[in-house]
Amino acid sequence: MAAYEKAHIDEIASNQWPHWIPVRHHFGIETFGINLWRGQDDGTVIPEHDESASSAPELYYVVEGQATFTVDGDEVDAPAGTCVWVTDPGTKRAARASGPGTLVLSVGAAAPGQAYAPAGWDSHYLADDK
Repeated sequence: MAAYEKAHIDEIASNQWPHWIPVRHHFGIETFGINLWRGQDDGTVIPEHDESASSAPELYYVVEGQATFTVDGDEVDAPAGTCVWVTDPGTKRAARASGPGTLVLSVGAAAPGQAYAPAGWDSHYLADDK
């Protein structure tokens, strides 16, 4: 068995949701959450949500392009190379692409003092991904 795996993001992208690149699911990562998100036609990169169910903080990294995050009502300009760390799981957050080609990496972990366990939402969404 090889000590590593390799895949291009286009090989990982969901067929049903081409804006979503389910990295964690593709590699079977069980120790942290990780996904990539492309800007959709309507500009959405990260749909509005909170992490109150998981009680976990979340990190976003703008890989390419530029995004505008809305975190707890504040707008945060985020050009490529910017990290946005959302510490409060109950805080609403979302991101919109400020231009074409925007790609955002999201990384989630467990609540402080807890062990990470995949929530399963990605497996649910990928069940019919053909």
